[in-house]
Amino acid sequence: MTKTLVKAPFRADHVGSLLRPERIHQARKDFQAGNITASELYKIETEEIKQSVDKQIEVGLQAVTDGEIRRRFWHTDFMEHLNGVEGYVPESGFAFKGEETERYDVRVVGKVSFNPEHPHLKDFSLFKEIVGDRAIAKQTIPSPNQFFNAGIRNLEIYPDIEEYANDIIQTYRDAIRAFYNAGCRYLQLDDVYIAGLNAPEIPFNDSGYSREKLIDLALRVANGVLEDKPEDLTVTTHLCRGNYRSKWAFEGSYAKIAPTLFANEKVDGFFLEYDDDRSGDFQPLAYIPNDGPRVVLGVFTSKHGELEDKENIIARVKEASQYVPLENLCISPQCGFASTHHGNILTEEEQWAKLKYIVDISKEIWG
Repeated sequence: MTKTLVKAPFRADHVGSLLRPERIHQARKDFQAGNITASELYKIETEEIKQSVDKQIEVGLQAVTDGEIRRRFWHTDFMEHLNGVEGYVPESGFAFKGEETERYDVRVVGKVSFNPEHPHLKDFSLFKEIVGDRAIAKQTIPSPNQFFNAGIRNLEIYPDIEEYANDIIQTYRDAIRAFYNAGCRYLQLDDVYIAGLNAPEIPFNDSGYSREKLIDLALRVANGVLEDKPEDLTVTTHLCRGNYRSKWAFEGSYAKIAPTLFANEKVDGFFLEYDDDRSGDFQPLAYIPNDGPRVVLGVFTSKHGELEDKENIIARVKEASQYVPLENLCISPQCGFASTHHGNILTEEEQWAKLKYIVDISKEIWG
C-alpha cells in the first residue's frame, strides 16, 4: 500500500476548469447589456467561486482551483494581459473535430514582458483567501510555449525566434515569481502546443521549422522558465489535444516528444490525456525518470458525464505502472470541464459526481 501524498500533484487531482454556473452566464449577458457593472459582475463571480471551492473540498479533493470561472478562454485571458500582447477577433476560429471554435485569439504587438499589475494576481490572492487552510490553492496559466502557435509571434518585432524565446522565458520567470509572492505554491502550465508536436501534422503551426527543432525549442523554453523556480513551488504541465464543447482538435501518442520532453522537462508532474484511443499507449512513459516527475493519468474523460468502469480504470493504472512506479502515479480527468466559457456537454451534477468518483477510486488504488 503506497502512502497518501502530502505534496502536489495528489492521488486524485483535476486539471482546473469547471462548468460555469448558469448564474455566471446570465451575469455576463447582463454586463454586456449594461444592466450590471463590472464590480457587480466580479462580486457574482466571487460568490460562485466560493461555492465551487466548497464543492471541490466536499468531494474530497486536496487541491482546488477557482474553476477558471472569471475567464472566457483558458489561455487568452492570461496572455492578453501581458505587456506587448493583445486580444483580437480573427477571420475564423480554430478547426476542431466537427466544430469551429468561437473566433478569438491573441497576437504580439510589442516586446513581450510580464505586467506586474496583471489582474490574475489579484484574482489569485482573493481565491487563496477563500480556500484558506482547507486545501491547496492551485493556479492554472497557459504554458509559455503557447506563444509559438501560428499567428501569435510578430515577425517585424521578433524576426529572430531565439530572441522571442528569450523574452517569453523572462516573462514567465517574472510571472512565476509574482504568483509565488502572492502565495501560490501549486502552479500548472496548460499546454496544447507541446501536445500538438506529437500529431501526424503539427496543428496551429506556421513556423517553417522541423518537428525536431520545435521540440528542442519547447524544452529549452520550459526549462528556462523553471530555472530559478522556488524549491517549495510545485509546477506541473498539462498536455491537451484540444477541449471545446466536448470536441477535440487533433490526435497522436506522446511517442515523438517523450525522448526529449518526458525525459528532460524539469516539472514536478505531467497531467496527460489518456481517456481514449487518440492518446496512444503508455509506452512513452518509460522515458520519464523513476525519480522524476509524477504522472497524473487522465484516464477519465471530462467530455461527457458517464462514469468510467472502475475495474477498467484500475487495470489501466496497473498497466501504466509497468513504465512508472505506482507511487509516482495519480489520476484525474484528461482535461478541464470548461476550457472555455461554453463548457463541455455535461451537467454540473455529472461533473461533481465524476470528481468524487475519481477521489473514491484513488483511495481504492492507493489506500
